[in-house]
Amino acid sequence: MNKSEQKFIAIVWEYYKKHKRHTLPWRKTNDPYLIMVSEIMLQQTQVDRVIPKYEVFIKTFPTIKSLAKAPLASVLSLWQGLGYNRRAKMLHECAKAVTKAGGSFPRTKEALLALPGIGAYTAGAILAFAYNEPTPIIETNIRTVYLHHFFKDRTDVSDKELFTVIQTTLDTNRPREWYYALMDYGAYLKKTVGVKNNQSKHYTKQSTFKDSDRQIRGAIIRALVEKRNHLTRAELHALLGQFIDIRIDSQLQSLTNEGLISLVKGRYTLPT
Repeated sequence: MNKSEQKFIAIVWEYYKKHKRHTLPWRKTNDPYLIMVSEIMLQQTQVDRVIPKYEVFIKTFPTIKSLAKAPLASVLSLWQGLGYNRRAKMLHECAKAVTKAGGSFPRTKEALLALPGIGAYTAGAILAFAYNEPTPIIETNIRTVYLHHFFKDRTDVSDKELFTVIQTTLDTNRPREWYYALMDYGAYLKKTVGVKNNQSKHYTKQSTFKDSDRQIRGAIIRALVEKRNHLTRAELHALLGQFIDIRIDSQLQSLTNEGLISLVKGRYTLPT
C-alpha cells in the first residue's frame, strides 16, 4: 500500500469518527435476512424514504420464514412508496427459496448469487455486513469516494479499475465498519463536491419517472392495493385515465407475465 492510499484511509476513518450516521436501523443488526431487506430496499431509493418503510416491513415480517409465508399481495402493499415493485417480488421469492432450503442463509458468494434477486453487490453486502467478511463491494457512494480520490481527472473509469483500489485499501479486520465509513463519506461528497458517478464507465442516468412505463406500472399496483384488488380492465382504465389506453394494456400484460398481478375471471388482482 502506497502513501496516498494510506492517507486516503486516514481521511475516511477521520470523517467517519466525527460524522457517523447513527440512525440507520440496519446497522444495528448482523442478521443476514434484515441486511438483505435493507439492501434491496436501498437499490435506487433514497435512505430517508427507506428508513420508515424498512421499520414497518421488518416489524410485519420479522423473520425470513414470516416473509416466505406471507401472500405476495401483502408484501406489495407494504412496498408502496418505494417503487420498482419487482424488487418486492424477488425479495419474496428469495425468502421462499431460503426457507425451502432449511431457513439458513448461505455464507458463500456463489450460493448467495444462486438465490432469486441477489446480484453481485447484494451478495457482497450480505457477506460484509452480516458476516463481516472482507469481500470487495461497490455501490454508488463507494464508487463516488474512489472516483473522487483516485480518478479525479479521468472519465470512463471501469469498475474493474475501482475494484483494484478497493481491494488494496480494504480493512480486512473491520470490513463492516470500513464500508459504513465509505458510504457515509460518499454521501457527504455527493452533497459537497457533486456526483462523480458520471465518470464511471458503468454509469447510466436514471430515466425520467413522469409519464414513464415505471409510473404506469406503479399506478396499476397502487390502484389494486388501494381498491383492495379485483378491478376490471375498464375500472383500471378509468382510474388511470391520464395515460394512453394502449400503454395501460401493455403494462397490464407485462405485470401479469411477471407474476406481479393476476387476471382472474376478467378482474385484475394482486397475487395471493
